[in-house]
Amino acid sequence: MSGRKYLAEFAGTAILVIVGCGSAAVGGYGASGAIGLAAISLAFGFIVAGLVYALGPVSGCHINPAITLSVWAAGRMPAREVPGYVATQMAGALAGAGLLVLVLGGRAKGYDVAIDGLGQTGWDDLRGYSLVSAFGAELLATFILGLVVLATTREGVSTELAGVAIGLVVTALLLTFINVSGGSLNPARSFGPAMFVGGTALAQLWLFLLAPSIGGLLAGLFSRLL
Repeated sequence: MSGRKYLAEFAGTAILVIVGCGSAAVGGYGASGAIGLAAISLAFGFIVAGLVYALGPVSGCHINPAITLSVWAAGRMPAREVPGYVATQMAGALAGAGLLVLVLGGRAKGYDVAIDGLGQTGWDDLRGYSLVSAFGAELLATFILGLVVLATTREGVSTELAGVAIGLVVTALLLTFINVSGGSLNPARSFGPAMFVGGTALAQLWLFLLAPSIGGLLAGLFSRLL
């Protein structure tokens, strides 16, 4: 059964990166201003909602190391499964980003991943928001996401609309914070693209590994009080 869980997390995280980051890189919405940011937010929210229903019965559909930490901190999964979940999520994100690069490589006008990007996350101290703002936004947004995931999937609660609720919250959080940090909320989602883009995306990756993880842990611990 554990093997099926890990395979589901690998595939789900790869699909999340392909669709979510692909909406920016392939769809070109990243250069379309406010309307484009709304489209990217909806793409992430819709695919998360769909994956919850498709993979939830197999692995819980974490597709996010921060959510795995939330579930573990809330006492809902054994510690021995956490490394496997996180490893397969990171590998899935890398595979998803790699498939996006292959698709973009066939673009008629050419494609340079280092220049054109891959829907990577990041912040800009000079033109946008500071490191402190980005860190705070990622921690807070992931904390909120973790609370919603835990609340809508807890034992004794009807879970038929859990996917809808989680997808809507992902969309709302991205609409709020995407201009601050790119709206990661997920270490794996940032890891995959950064590995291919390099440069600033790779140099700033530490924040997107750390801040969402802390937010996820705090959500799991806080949920014990509810």
